[in-house]
Amino acid sequence: MGKLVIDCEEKLLKFKRIGKAVYKELKQKAKLKAELIFVTEEEIKELNAKERKVDSITDVLSFPTLDGIRGKVIDKKDFPFDVEEGFINIGSIAICPKRCEEQAIEYGHSLEKEMTYLLVHGLLHLMGYDHIDENDKKEMRSIEKAVLLRLKVSEE
Repeated sequence: MGKLVIDCEEKLLKFKRIGKAVYKELKQKAKLKAELIFVTEEEIKELNAKERKVDSITDVLSFPTLDGIRGKVIDKKDFPFDVEEGFINIGSIAICPKRCEEQAIEYGHSLEKEMTYLLVHGLLHLMGYDHIDENDKKEMRSIEKAVLLRLKVSEE
């Protein structure tokens, strides 16, 4: 397994491609944007404790800005105060690359597949999906699978 390189144009293009796949799968029309940041284990543990009251390292955290959008096509007119430079801001995602690397090894697949999955997962949280109860979890996993298929990421 190689090191994750974050600050290069190739990775940026891959991240945008992943975002577009989620966008298309959810049949969105408006211009949407999300912030993606990479954090250390210490930083994600601190965020997890502060925001979720869970004192442990996690792989990805999502901070949605819009409420009530699950399963809906987002329209600018419904969120006029969330529009920035023509884009509707749907929130922020924090990913811990170190945890991502560990999980890739643990699950026996590539670092790229794990990062792709975490970004898809985070974006779905921003779009109002969750996995708290079993029905919600099934729905979210189904969409994740569809997006990964759209991206041609195999199930290993």
